[in-house]
Amino acid sequence: MANEHNEVKQWYMEYRIHKNRPGLLGDIASLMGMLDINIVTINGVEDRTRGLLLQTHDEEKIELMGKMLKKVDNITITALRPPKLVDILAVRHGRYIERDSDDRKTFRFTRDELGLLVDFLGEIFKREGNQVVGLRGMPRVGKTESIIAGSVCSNKRWTFVSSTLLRQTVRSQLSEDEMNPNNVFIIDGIVSTIRSNEKHHALLQEIMNMPSTKVIEHPDIFIRESEYTYDRFDYIVELRNSPDEEINYESFTSGFDDY
Repeated sequence: MANEHNEVKQWYMEYRIHKNRPGLLGDIASLMGMLDINIVTINGVEDRTRGLLLQTHDEEKIELMGKMLKKVDNITITALRPPKLVDILAVRHGRYIERDSDDRKTFRFTRDELGLLVDFLGEIFKREGNQVVGLRGMPRVGKTESIIAGSVCSNKRWTFVSSTLLRQTVRSQLSEDEMNPNNVFIIDGIVSTIRSNEKHHALLQEIMNMPSTKVIEHPDIFIRESEYTYDRFDYIVELRNSPDEEINYESFTSGFDDY
């Protein structure tokens, strides 16, 4: 049991302020200091909510602190848990990422939140193993740029398997260097399915089976035109110019059907 207490664990705590009096945060920080709980990061999340990333060796101290803070009149604890990715980013950027209430793997961003999106992608790309990220958005909204910037953030190289960025790239083979599982593979879901040939399809299958991160732009077309299903995706990210913009594929897939 002693070993359990020696492991440093992170926790996310969030509280809503009902009455913001001077010294409130100082009092909370002092309590944490007495319990030997370190505050790693703190930020305002939305308007009257504070988010804190905490670190401690002893899980019981977190429980004890939670109970004590429930007795404080001016605040309500709204979260106390091991941090999720969205919690860490909320503390860093001071706002929460919008998630789809029906589909928990869909995260929404607008163009003015590119910094938050790049950080989000960077954190996902750091993870090892076979993961698939879908990226929805209209042309020229910043999808490919965000993926490249996220790769840079996570210290990984990126490899274009298919793309509309440089005319139309449809790769039928990749060099040994490019096939490194540590790379982030960028796939254009329209180009890879509607414009692809058998060699490209074979390469695509190989990459989809690799223990690496794949980012697929236009995932809905990719699912519609290939054998892969929605379940294959770990995250779906939506990027819009404005919150009410409709992502409509008809306008930019019609030209591909001629091939």
